[in-house]
Amino acid sequence: MGVHCVAVGACGRGKIDTGVPRMAVRTCGAAAAGAAVAAVAALLSAAIAFHWPPLHAVLQRAFSLHTAHPTKDMESFFQLVRNIVPALTLKKHKGQDGRIGIVGGCQEYTGAPYFAGISALKVGADLTHVFCAREAAPVIKSYSPELIVHPVLDSSNAVEEVEKWLPRLHALVVGPGLGRDDLILNNVRGILEATKARDIPVVIDADGLWLIAQQPALIHGYQKAILTPNRVEFSRLWEAVLSSPMDTQNHSGSVLKLSQALGNITVVQKGEHDVISNGQQVFVCSQEGSGRRCGGQGDLLSGSLGVMVHWALLAGPEKTQGSSPLLVAAWGACTLTRECNHQAFQKYGRSMTTTDMIAEVGTAFNKLFMT
Repeated sequence: MGVHCVAVGACGRGKIDTGVPRMAVRTCGAAAAGAAVAAVAALLSAAIAFHWPPLHAVLQRAFSLHTAHPTKDMESFFQLVRNIVPALTLKKHKGQDGRIGIVGGCQEYTGAPYFAGISALKVGADLTHVFCAREAAPVIKSYSPELIVHPVLDSSNAVEEVEKWLPRLHALVVGPGLGRDDLILNNVRGILEATKARDIPVVIDADGLWLIAQQPALIHGYQKAILTPNRVEFSRLWEAVLSSPMDTQNHSGSVLKLSQALGNITVVQKGEHDVISNGQQVFVCSQEGSGRRCGGQGDLLSGSLGVMVHWALLAGPEKTQGSSPLLVAAWGACTLTRECNHQAFQKYGRSMTTTDMIAEVGTAFNKLFMT
């Protein structure tokens, strides 16, 4: 009878047939009100009991990731990225806004280092150097006169040749088009050691991540490193570093745990939502993209990230309001890549390629970070 009283009160003047005489409804008074409250409480209790397992899981994740940032903070993230973008002034000289090195490019893979290098320039770097295998160099040069190409990566003195340029570089991107040739990978090991010795930020992607999975100690604890694995690369790293079952339902928790296991270096797991962690904080990038997954998108991300890491470190923690500069840079690069994907897909649909995405870098950057 209590539920019937609630229904009548909600609909007014007994318009719903409750099966209760009208006089009885009118005289239920305070007793009916109390019964109504009890009925609502009972319904809520039943609903909570029914949904408790997923709700409990959500709460567990929320409290285990107490520094994670919800989607509602998205606008504040945009502002943090805007804070690190350097102003364009007439007083600057060439090179101040970024000299980025790309380590990659072999006989089979020449497009990837080009995509990474040209993306860095489109985002705002002044100069991009590509250190590649000898056979890849003429091909990469033919793609664009904007890139400075060094055909040294498969030479016996590759480490020494690249090391000559390191004092001029603000960040290094390792992996696009690298391949898995033993000579080249051995040279990259030496280049990474030289890069760490000079405290230069390094973004590691593609076959650079395969190398790290073989030898995690190469990068363990290096606080200026960012790894950008996709799902398969992330699983490979997890197995190499943790050797334990991964919680596939809790992406944020998994990224946090892998980062911690690698000595709190920054990890960007690319996917439906990009999850970014330095072992202390977790950022999630859910900027709209598209369902199109053409090859080369990760190269656009790694190249733009190389530039933004330099800007973020140059700006310092005061401009990122206490958040890790590397996390801010990573969130900015992920957001930019997704927006380029979205804009290009609006124009070309299924026929969209990474070349189309790169053409959108300027408008996407202005839309996101210059307003």
